[in-house]
Amino acid sequence: MAEQISLKDARMLALAGQGLLASTAPKSVLETIDTLGVLQIDSVNVFERAHYMPLFSRLGAFDKAELDDLHGGKNPTLIEYWAHEAAFVRTEHYPLFGYRMEYNQRGTRERYEKWAAENREFLDWIKTEIRTRGPLSTSDFEHERAVRKGSWWGWSDVKRALEFMFMYGELVSGGRDSFSRLYALPEQVLPKRIRDKEVDPIIARKQLLVKAAQAHGVGTVKDLADYYRMNAPFVKNLIHELVEEKKLVEVKVEGWSEKAFAAKGTNFAQTEPATRTTLLSPFDPLVWFRPRSERLWDFHYRIEIYTPEPKRIFGYYSLPLLWNDRIAGRIDLKNDRQSKTLLVQSAWHEEDVPAKQLPALAKDLAAHLREAAVWQNCVSIETKQKGNLSAALAKALKAK
Repeated sequence: MAEQISLKDARMLALAGQGLLASTAPKSVLETIDTLGVLQIDSVNVFERAHYMPLFSRLGAFDKAELDDLHGGKNPTLIEYWAHEAAFVRTEHYPLFGYRMEYNQRGTRERYEKWAAENREFLDWIKTEIRTRGPLSTSDFEHERAVRKGSWWGWSDVKRALEFMFMYGELVSGGRDSFSRLYALPEQVLPKRIRDKEVDPIIARKQLLVKAAQAHGVGTVKDLADYYRMNAPFVKNLIHELVEEKKLVEVKVEGWSEKAFAAKGTNFAQTEPATRTTLLSPFDPLVWFRPRSERLWDFHYRIEIYTPEPKRIFGYYSLPLLWNDRIAGRIDLKNDRQSKTLLVQSAWHEEDVPAKQLPALAKDLAAHLREAAVWQNCVSIETKQKGNLSAALAKALKAK
């Protein structure tokens, strides 16, 4: 029989699984990544890059070098791969994604396979350069085919070759240099026990699905499949097998039309109050799967980076605001590094936040922004009068 829980219980399980309750809060960068299972990387640096933000949301003003020291070089603790999008995972978990490399190599991306086959001599030249010179970034190659073809995603053939071999495991990440990925041969980075380890594709997927369930607290088939970017119809049977194997349990969540699942041993009698106020990256696992955010929090969220400015509502890079047990708003932040000013471009609360709660929300947010400013080496905070929370926030910031 399925466990039956309320929507509020589901929210609390999500916060617990994500290390956002006091009892489950991680105490270090590595412990945070162990809790999340995966840490997405993104290049946007208006406020802070995406892979540092989930750590700040759980640890507060941590030293970013603590993360930087865990990846790159020989035998790293963390390694980058397409685990969700581009993301850091424990190096020991890297073999779990072998099925993805092998699956791709069996023709699911025929256009890339055809291009690689036609350019194998060129790919081998790139590998020889890396073997001779050590891990290299795209810009380290001097070749007539290293010229970009247009802007943005107009990759050069060198970049295309590097990404192809990175996806398929011929190359691995050797770390990052000024955010540029370094590409390396597996033997330059990984110990032999990792290079030689093969995990059965079905077993690997099942292990990742259990990790996803633990990180989610409770989730639907689509929720769990998205966490490590698997095909939902394909993994549906795997999830039911995991239920039969007593590694997952079926859950009925109030208001959800689809079945949900949780890891065995999940504490459904969660009574701990949620007391955290923190901004979340758009790529934080708590909110990155937008249908889940709407189902859990009734929070409709889109990044407006790609929206023309006149059509933006909440701001270029608005960050969801977790306040206690709810997503209570979205704040558009910018770090003006030249003036060392944290700019609050706009501040919004969700429409279902009662007016009487706004002073408390603004006070808690102000305290969090002061911590964020210190973390970002800002000496002042400037609030623009845009958004239905901006006036209350400006007043709270002045009050100290």
